[in-house]
Amino acid sequence: MQATDTTDRVVYWGTGRRKSAIARVRLVPGNGQITINGRPGEVHLQSNPSYLSTVKAPLETLGLESEYDLLVNVRGGGLTGHADAIKMGVARALCELDPDNRKPLKVEGYLTRDPRCKERKKYGLKKARKAPQFSKR
Repeated sequence: MQATDTTDRVVYWGTGRRKSAIARVRLVPGNGQITINGRPGEVHLQSNPSYLSTVKAPLETLGLESEYDLLVNVRGGGLTGHADAIKMGVARALCELDPDNRKPLKVEGYLTRDPRCKERKKYGLKKARKAPQFSKR
């Protein structure tokens, strides 16, 4: 969704989901800063290069990493879920920016929701599949 904020800059929105994490991403013209839940992206993602590269991947695919700032609100899940949810939200916001961006992002798989979630616990078992220790006697 395209909107304008209080300073009349154009803002592009995207929502991403992964496991139980939900990220609301705002793409704002800027110089490439990432802010997650009001904190710098490096602090929130614990300076993990894997998570940081995951978040920046859609921008790097299109060569826009230093042209837009990311303002992100993310809830639920852990850091892996956060990073992948933000990646999907950024990709969706880039599709709002220009519909021609959809093809390269789709080829890289950034617009596809990862359906894997935690499997539910079954009765008689300790976890989803782990059985109690077997005793013959």
